[in-house]
Amino acid sequence: MKAFDREQLERLAFGIRRNIISTIATNGEGHAGGALSATDAIAVLYGAIMNYDPEDPQGRDKFILSGGHKCLALYGAMVELGVLPKESLKTYNQLGTVFPGHPDATKLPCLDFSTGSLGHGLPLGCGYALAAKMQGADYRTYVLMGDGEQGEGSLWEAAAFAAHKKLDNLVAILDENSLQINGRTTEVCKATDFEDRYAAFGWSVRAVDGNDVGALYDALAAVPFEEGKPSMIVSKTTKGKGISFLEDQAKYHHWNPKQEEGQRALDELDAIAAERGWQE
Repeated sequence: MKAFDREQLERLAFGIRRNIISTIATNGEGHAGGALSATDAIAVLYGAIMNYDPEDPQGRDKFILSGGHKCLALYGAMVELGVLPKESLKTYNQLGTVFPGHPDATKLPCLDFSTGSLGHGLPLGCGYALAAKMQGADYRTYVLMGDGEQGEGSLWEAAAFAAHKKLDNLVAILDENSLQINGRTTEVCKATDFEDRYAAFGWSVRAVDGNDVGALYDALAAVPFEEGKPSMIVSKTTKGKGISFLEDQAKYHHWNPKQEEGQRALDELDAIAAERGWQE
């Protein structure tokens, strides 16, 4: 684990956001809302928390992006970390690209698993965590889920399994931006608070401001929260975070910007960069 440097992590998150927006503006489409809400968690994980070596898939900590449609945040992080060239983002979701609309680990060995079918991430994470326990390996497994996918029954089977097997090397982050493709989660399928629900399944749970890198770092640096229990971080976020006119609107779950709209978003980021002295 690296020493906490707030400005460094905020700048990493900004760079990821810039990559998300520039890729969508260039290619004309992409899942913006969830990628932007999850950006800060991915920045903290890769920038300060995880033992990550793109050349060592066996020994590194494992990361599973359960909501694979948020992949632009993950791709953007790989670019900022120098693992992948920024120019290649121009091929996003095109035929033959290494950057398809959902992560493909067969094309990018720096990733741990191909994801996209919602509800699969936590079960896969249980498998990695259990394997580490059985092998005596010291890597941790981190799973980033969305709140919309919490309607999938496979997640709750996995939640029960993780608690029963005492997988305290498993850390889940629930990106609760309160929106999914067809509306508010409270209107679609959210009967109870996620904190209480996962605690009832036997997890140790903390809720944090998921768009605050300091709050995320403090929570992630403290895992496991309890010995013998998997850790759940309910990350309270804003969908579309970082671009004013995208924030908290379901219609930007997937975004097909016109040229002027894409430029408006880029101009907002340029203004932030100038204010903070972060120009390239």
